[in-house]
Amino acid sequence: MSLFPSEDTTTAPFTAVPDGERHAIYAELNAKGPVHRVMMPIGQPAWVVTGHTEARALLSDPRLVKLGWQRATRVSDLPEHLARGLHMNMLTSDPPSHTRLRKLVASVFTRRRIEKLAPRIEAMTGGLLDALDGAEVVDLVTTLAYPLPIGIICDLLGIPEESRHAFRSWTQPLMSPGTHSVEDYVEAATAMHAFVCGLIDIKRDAPQDDLLSDLIAARDGDERLSEDELTSMVFLLVLAGHETMVNLLGNSVLALLTHPDQMALLRAEPNRIEGAIEELLRYDSPVQSTLSYHTAEPIEIGATMIPAGETVLVALMAANRDEAHFPHGDRLDITRRGTPHTAFGHGLHYCLGAPLARLEARIAIEALFDRFPGLKLDVPAESLTRIPSVIMNGLTALPVRLR
Repeated sequence: MSLFPSEDTTTAPFTAVPDGERHAIYAELNAKGPVHRVMMPIGQPAWVVTGHTEARALLSDPRLVKLGWQRATRVSDLPEHLARGLHMNMLTSDPPSHTRLRKLVASVFTRRRIEKLAPRIEAMTGGLLDALDGAEVVDLVTTLAYPLPIGIICDLLGIPEESRHAFRSWTQPLMSPGTHSVEDYVEAATAMHAFVCGLIDIKRDAPQDDLLSDLIAARDGDERLSEDELTSMVFLLVLAGHETMVNLLGNSVLALLTHPDQMALLRAEPNRIEGAIEELLRYDSPVQSTLSYHTAEPIEIGATMIPAGETVLVALMAANRDEAHFPHGDRLDITRRGTPHTAFGHGLHYCLGAPLARLEARIAIEALFDRFPGLKLDVPAESLTRIPSVIMNGLTALPVRLR
């Protein structure tokens, strides 16, 4: 396996699709140091940070900035109204804009609202598992890992069930624009924006008891979300609220199925589930890397000086297996304690939806293995593949035998 000897191979972590290859590449990188010069799939050079200490330090460093919607990936391929309508959100903003946006969203995206979703998550999970009862072999990505989180985030936002079918075709190019054609990316962005604008119009005329209606009405004194901020926030919540969960569920089930000793321990001691979720998040993180940051000033990382004006990615999944902080990090150990993982990021842009992700994962994993105690892979683990992506780390499919 080559390790970035020239620019034509530096996209390897992002385009590596055989299961395990991406982790292997990042392990080799981490063994060489915490920061690396790479070439992104769109042909743009960047720096990737893989060390755990360096990742956490950078994600709290005010010299690492976003620079607004104008610097979002592939933004130049979109008309300005689309670029503003999809990218004026918290993940592209710096203080004070970020502070204002996060405060407005946090005021309605509360822990209390999330905890109230538990019965709905349980019911939806039960219904999806009921639908599998007559089957012997299923793909868990399409039958559980995708429909559960898209159903929950759409319920939360108040998106009608009949309008959800197109999301999967939109979210793949929108979450990984560098690995899709310009045409597919622009088509998906146009369709998503038009849909969200229409939905906002409906909710504004007839508010309901849902998150989107509350976002439309949200105020902090005289502050409220603009139209572009509203559409961008819905775009972010739909993509971040389900695509990461698809990966978390798929990756977690695969990890448990390929570590029968850990699965047996969890069955014997089900009270370990919360710790198990944290270890699953660390072991095979659903997010490969942060969105792009930029250096406002030169930043020294270890022995490397990254100049001002450079693009930086923080490889969360690599940081989560940094041997300096996670001894035997390539092993799943649900009893592991100590250093916190970075699966939800760190610092200013720490994931607002982390409590919801943990809740969904706990309910879905417990229910799946309770319903199908004989669950096992239907194909060799080494035959599984990953979605090519700069940001995400997820399976294309997870064929399992239920009994």
